[in-house]
Amino acid sequence: MNTNDFSNLTKKYKQIISAVHIVYRLVNSTPNLKELSLRLTRLLCQFVKASSASIYLLAPDRQRLSTIAAFNNEINMLVVNPRELKKASAKDMDVTRGNSVFEPRMMGMPLVTDECIGAIVIRRKLSEPVFDDYDREMFTIFAEQSVTAIRNLQYSEQQQKILLETMRLVRSLFNKQGDRYRSHSSVYFKIVRCIAQKFRMGTENINNLYYASVLHNAGAVDIPYQVLAKKSQLTPQEFKLLRDLPKKSVDLIKPIEFLKPVLPVVLYLHEKYDGTGYPSGLKREQIPLGARIMAVVDAFESMVQGRPYRKRLTVDGALREIREHSGTQFDPSVVDAFMRLSLQKNFRNYLCAVRE
Repeated sequence: MNTNDFSNLTKKYKQIISAVHIVYRLVNSTPNLKELSLRLTRLLCQFVKASSASIYLLAPDRQRLSTIAAFNNEINMLVVNPRELKKASAKDMDVTRGNSVFEPRMMGMPLVTDECIGAIVIRRKLSEPVFDDYDREMFTIFAEQSVTAIRNLQYSEQQQKILLETMRLVRSLFNKQGDRYRSHSSVYFKIVRCIAQKFRMGTENINNLYYASVLHNAGAVDIPYQVLAKKSQLTPQEFKLLRDLPKKSVDLIKPIEFLKPVLPVVLYLHEKYDGTGYPSGLKREQIPLGARIMAVVDAFESMVQGRPYRKRLTVDGALREIREHSGTQFDPSVVDAFMRLSLQKNFRNYLCAVRE
């Protein structure tokens, strides 16, 4: 082997190692399967120099497509509409059934672990060079790495779904135990999300607020029924039990890796802007933004729904209460966003739905 051949071979294998490393990093920085699929198509076009790349994912029954991610070096697309999914070509669908294709300007490989979960297909235009052996090698390695990445995220999303369903079950049990920690209204998270979007919180952070809204009272499973159901004023000892609730909730969900970003919101939801809250007496920006947002929405919901120990307020009455406690209990910037949103028809409808 001459020097040039050795140099070319070294360069090629460096590219292969680089591709494997990038896919690995991509998996660890991508929050969901749809985003991963879109990113993988972009990487495929970059590393194999294809004019287009598509990833086809099968539904759990393995009989039909659930998602197509595609990239044509200009536009990244995600198809989930059943009618659009049926437009996939017969040749591409054949790859999802386990048949590899290696043609001069098209290559397709099934994504196979214990079973076929989809396919990955790349193409070049007639004006572009045909795929060579090195392109085929790069594509094969990329496909092998991709199927592992996709399968891992599928398992993760399934686990997240199971966990959240379990927590919803626990929440329904709280409803039967008493009014002190009843579940949130159906529009609670819609209100939280609208405020979070005003602060330009990203998709991942907003998803974390959803988990926090479901889980922040999870620790109530360790609080005696008679305390949760009590309609009269709490004793100091009973109130202390409730003050320990954030920490109990955090201890319960801490072992779950994907929920770690949720922990600060759950732990500090009862802090107050002026530092008089609990458990740590944090104030101002020391309190996570998500916790400051949820504190306002929690208070509003509690006021308009009423509690056995608190008179029910109208929507306008609750808005006045929140405005009066801006700068003490609540973050003024969050209150301001909440008030401005309350002037919008759709948001106002959410607020009224809380009271129904």
